[in-house]
Amino acid sequence: MIRLAVCTMLCAGALPAASEARQLFNSKDLDGWTFLANKEGPGFVVENGMLRTRGGPGLLWYTREKIGNSVIRVVYSMSTPAGNSGVFIRMPAPPRSEPDGAHSGIEVQIDDRDDDWHCTGTLYSMTKARARPKKPAGEWNVMEITLDGLRTTVTVNGVLVTDYDGVSPVPERTKAYEPVRGPRPQSGYIGLQNHDNHAVISFREISVRKLR
Repeated sequence: MIRLAVCTMLCAGALPAASEARQLFNSKDLDGWTFLANKEGPGFVVENGMLRTRGGPGLLWYTREKIGNSVIRVVYSMSTPAGNSGVFIRMPAPPRSEPDGAHSGIEVQIDDRDDDWHCTGTLYSMTKARARPKKPAGEWNVMEITLDGLRTTVTVNGVLVTDYDGVSPVPERTKAYEPVRGPRPQSGYIGLQNHDNHAVISFREISVRKLR
């Protein structure tokens, strides 16, 4: 019993200390966030405690800090199956536009209508989905993006979709809208994409928890 207790204490001590999740969206307004519009339109609005896409496309990014060595938790739903959005991570500098954010950082895809390289939970066009566990339109999905140094893992509804070490080769870019290839930083700014008005994407939680 004593040996077991000592082992348990040592093993627990070897794990990174857990930290409390910190909300980046206050459910009231866009405090701390800035929207960059590709076209005229509000982009995002806060309604009934939720952040929702509205109008023209663009990028809503969190201005207060770069985020790394953390778990980013995003809880979202779509009004129709035609919903398209993404979570941008590892943007090295304040983005100048939505395309700039995509090419300098990484988009974790939300739209699930395309192939296994362009579906929910993938690093858009760079990693292939290990699973496709997205829930249908009208239901809430939980996406957790773990940034551990250069490594990025993504789970959707508790199922692992992506595990990328940050340095292994990825497929060549074949379309103009796919992100430019190249290294990404360990930490960076994050953001949410409003792709189009074919569906309303609602976000009820955007939080971050430090790994260590």
